[in-house]
This record gives sequence, structure tokens and C-alpha cells, in this order.
Amino acid sequence: MKKILLLGSGELGKEFTIAALRLGHYVVACDSYAGAPAQQVAQEAEVFSMLDGEALDQVVRKHNPDIIVPEIEAIRTEKLYDFEKIGIQVVPSARAVNYTMNRKAIRDLAAKELGLKTANYRYARTYAELEEATRVIGFPCIIKPLMSSSGHGQSRVDNEDELRAAWKEAMDGSRGDLAEVIVEEFIPFDSEITLLTVTQKNGPTLFCAPIGHVQKHGDYRESYQPACVTEVQIEKAQRMADQVTKALTGAGIWGVEFFLKGDEVYFSELSPRPHDTGMVTLAGTQNFSEFELHLRAVLGMPIPCIKQLRKGASAVILSPIASFEPPRYKGIELTCEEDADLRIFGKPFTRLHRRMGVVLVSGDDKASIDDLRDKAKRLASYVEVY
Repeated sequence: MKKILLLGSGELGKEFTIAALRLGHYVVACDSYAGAPAQQVAQEAEVFSMLDGEALDQVVRKHNPDIIVPEIEAIRTEKLYDFEKIGIQVVPSARAVNYTMNRKAIRDLAAKELGLKTANYRYARTYAELEEATRVIGFPCIIKPLMSSSGHGQSRVDNEDELRAAWKEAMDGSRGDLAEVIVEEFIPFDSEITLLTVTQKNGPTLFCAPIGHVQKHGDYRESYQPACVTEVQIEKAQRMADQVTKALTGAGIWGVEFFLKGDEVYFSELSPRPHDTGMVTLAGTQNFSEFELHLRAVLGMPIPCIKQLRKGASAVILSPIASFEPPRYKGIELTCEEDADLRIFGKPFTRLHRRMGVVLVSGDDKASIDDLRDKAKRLASYVEVY
């Protein structure tokens, strides 16, 4: 049995915890508030700010875990190097987490060190630098905080008049103490995909079938697997994903995002953990869900192959309200159709447009991905959060 310290206890952490419990392991779920989804199923829970390095030290000393699994961005990530030095496994590695929690580090690694194709970009620490960056990049452009999650603080800017609001949104949506943004060229892409990539301790790097997804305000709304891609596109995406994950080192699952335009493939972002768009794998599209794959890779269990078993689609359930009262739900029974499933995440309070659950649907080889997507969105629309 391994003791796993989970840093971040949202819906992705909850599914990872369930996978760990099924294989007999012990999880301590940490988050900044009590009753977070993963804390509801873990053996123990801790509530503290993971940006507080001293508090993080204390929790690690208290529990003496075998493995630390970061699931969120808001962590004092430099501390992870210290934990690695004393023999604690950090997932995928302290280097990987430090690089990927900061868009500046990962983008420079991908574009400058590895030579991967990306959108043109500049950085800005002040509003004046933002104005200068947009003069170089041009409009339209995308402005994002260097540290954020779930699309918080991200916006598309079409002209100079929208800059001030975008700067404020980026600062308000930034996590941690890093007040800097990245300004990206807008790529008029045909589609975007997540390529779930599994690096193993003693085995080859494996790839799941590509996942198509739709985002609004930088946040996941629906996903589907497999996405329609050409052989040229998937070969380029797999090659880039292999390069960047090898450079970051470590074992686990990575959500590597790409823009596709014709035969061109642009590296966008990377998460060193299960990806929200990968929740579609809970629909039984693969022989292992992304959470089971992550756990097996972390533990060093051999993964002989990843098999695509079915087609699938997911659509999120959003909260239309903000309240500290426990949420209630209507319409759950309306989702009970053939080849459909539902996950309510168990979040103890709501925010406007917060993800509260997901509908999952699947079909055989004859099923149309468009039909599955429509079905998932239709069933999700039946569920009301109040």
C-alpha cells in the first residue's frame, strides 16, 4: 500500500482517488476548503492554502507520504524539489510541475528549447508592456495570466479598446503571486484537441485516441473521443507530445493541447495530470479511464496498451447561481437514457458558471460523434442546479 498526498481535491482528484482506493492505496486529500469532492472519498483530509510553503511542509511532515500528486496550479511548487530530495515521489516530477504551472516556463521550453510550432507570443508585467506586446502580436489576440486554471482570466481581445478590461480580467483570474500575462497570436484553427499522453517508468510512451473539445472563456464545456484527425496531424501531435513530456521527465498522464489548422499542428498548453476534457474516458471509451492510467503510471504498473473501445462524448453541467448553501439538483432522472451516465461532483457550494457535474454518453463504431455530442448536451440541459 502506498500513501498518496493529493494536492487539490476537485472532480479530477476525486476520480483519481477512487481509482487509488480500488487498488488498495491510502489517500490524504488536500484543498483550501473543507468538503472538496476528493475529500469525500479519501481516507483523510487536510484543509490549508497550498501556496503557504510552511503549511505544506507541515502537512508533508505529518503524513510522510510515499507519493505527492499535484492536481491544481495554486501550489508552492518550488517546495516539491525539496520533497523529491528526501525520497518522496512527485508526480510526474518536481521539474514537470514547476514548468507546467507557469505558462511562461512551458511555452519557452516548447518554442525556444524544443522548437515546437506555437502561436507567436509575448509577455507583459505592466499595462504599458501589454500595450507594447499587442502592437507586436496584433489583433485579435488572446491574453492569459501566466498562472491560472480552468480558463480563469483568459480573454480574446479584438481591438485596443478592449485591452483595459482584458488586463483587469487577467489580474483578477491569476492564481498565486505571479502578476504577469502572456499575449498570444490568435490562430484561426479548424479544431482543437487534447492528446492524453502516458509516460511510464519502465515502458514506452503511450497515447490515447485524440479528444476533441469545445471551450468557452477558456474553460471546457464538452469533449468527444475520438476526434477526427488526419494521419499527418496525429503523427505531428504525438511527436511533439513525446518531445515535451520527455523533456519534463516523470511518469503519469499528461493532457497536451493542440490547435489544428489544415496539416499544421500548433502546441498550445500542457497539464501534467488528468485533463478535464479527458472525463469523456469515464464513458468507457477506453480499456482504462485517464484516472486509472494516471494511477498505474504513477505506481509503475505496466500498461501493455491503450485500446479504444467505444465512441463517447461529455457535456458539463454548470451552475447558474452563486451560493454558499449546498446545491440541489432537478432533472437527474431525465438523463437516464440508454448508453448514458451522469457524475455529480459533490461540490459543497456554487459559483456562477462553476462546473457541478458532467453527462457521459457512448456508442459503438456505427454511432455518429455529432449525434453523441448532441445527446450529451441535451441530457446535460435537463439538469438544473438551484
